[in-house]
Amino acid sequence: MRVILASGSPRRKELLKSITQDFEVIVSNSDESFQEGLTIEEQSKRIAYLKAKTVFNQTQGDRIVIGADTMVLKNGAIYGKPKDKKEAFQMLSNLQNDMNEVLTGMSILIEKDGVQREYNDYDIGKVYISPMEDKEIQNWINSGKAMDKAGAYAVQEEFGKFIEKIEGNYATIVGLPIHKVYQVMKQYL
Repeated sequence: MRVILASGSPRRKELLKSITQDFEVIVSNSDESFQEGLTIEEQSKRIAYLKAKTVFNQTQGDRIVIGADTMVLKNGAIYGKPKDKKEAFQMLSNLQNDMNEVLTGMSILIEKDGVQREYNDYDIGKVYISPMEDKEIQNWINSGKAMDKAGAYAVQEEFGKFIEKIEGNYATIVGLPIHKVYQVMKQYL
């Protein structure tokens, strides 16, 4: 069975390796804009689905295609990937010295012996970030590692020194709820 990750994220690739080493990556480049009238959980699942569906439609045969989307949430505000360093600084200024939620939606589309199935779900974790000085925020941004991450931070990078604690699944916070992905995939591998 062919396994395809519909994401160019190196973090998701590393997480998927805990299930299987035998997979390929096809980046979807699908539309990630929000659809009016959906909850944030529905938005995340929808975007993950669009990523997976784009790649699923480009491929054939027995396959498992995995899409995911991660957002950081705090007090009703959504923190995606920052557009520039200024926005990254603003995000981290808002997120530090407090708790935020990390929501990762997932979509797994499967075709086996001509039968198609889909699994759409999400998981949420909480991240508590220590107080940070402006200089510490700027140093992290200048490392170049803030720009491709929701909320402009990464618990698995050196930013981890600012993480007081997490509640929930670590992999969900990194970008792929691997415990949920595994429960689906083990039926087919």
